[in-house]
Amino acid sequence: MQRISIQKILLGTTIILGIVLFFILDLDRFLTLSYLKTSQTEFQTLFAAHPFAVIAAYFLLYIIIVAASLPGAAVISLAGGAMFGFWIGTLVVSFASSIGATLAAFLARYLFRGPVERNFGDRLTLVNEGIRREGAFYLFTMRLIPAIPFFIINVVMGLSAMPLKKFYWVSQLGMLPGTMVFLNAGSELGRIDSLGDILSPGLLFSFALLGIFPLATKKAMEFYRKKIRT
Repeated sequence: MQRISIQKILLGTTIILGIVLFFILDLDRFLTLSYLKTSQTEFQTLFAAHPFAVIAAYFLLYIIIVAASLPGAAVISLAGGAMFGFWIGTLVVSFASSIGATLAAFLARYLFRGPVERNFGDRLTLVNEGIRREGAFYLFTMRLIPAIPFFIINVVMGLSAMPLKKFYWVSQLGMLPGTMVFLNAGSELGRIDSLGDILSPGLLFSFALLGIFPLATKKAMEFYRKKIRT
């Protein structure tokens, strides 16, 4: 028991130090839309020369960002669309985001339970009630409708009664439509070569989807709930 406790302390300390260094070194400046655009050519050249290594590095980086609840997941999703294109980007981001989210839930459940309960205890009560009432469909709905921040869903669900295996596959399915919308926007963003391209129909449609998708999904889920209750 003591050995396990020491391992948890060491792992938790390492993660916290890594997050602190991330902000001290101002590494979040690399996870901005402006940096993505200015470095787009270099990224695409590197991907063309070493496609598998770049995908593996991107995949690992995405998992780390999500698992550690660091800012930048939305931007790095757009980067995946710009660099890899829609289909490859969707495949990579879908699995990386789901694995990272599951790791975040795992860390909250087994390593940071105390801090998470102190900060999100009220939300945890609502989540457990929702799971009791609707089961996995409750998480599926939260994934489809991003009303609650992504990282909060991960850590709060980590403290819920839902098995992590179920959390993973429900997240994989629930996040896929939103992932596809982001990757489509990213693939269009990669085609911008001048300010005039910002007004291209494809890019305008992609960003319109980013705004409309949560609202449309919410209405669809409300309609579905009413239908199954009648």
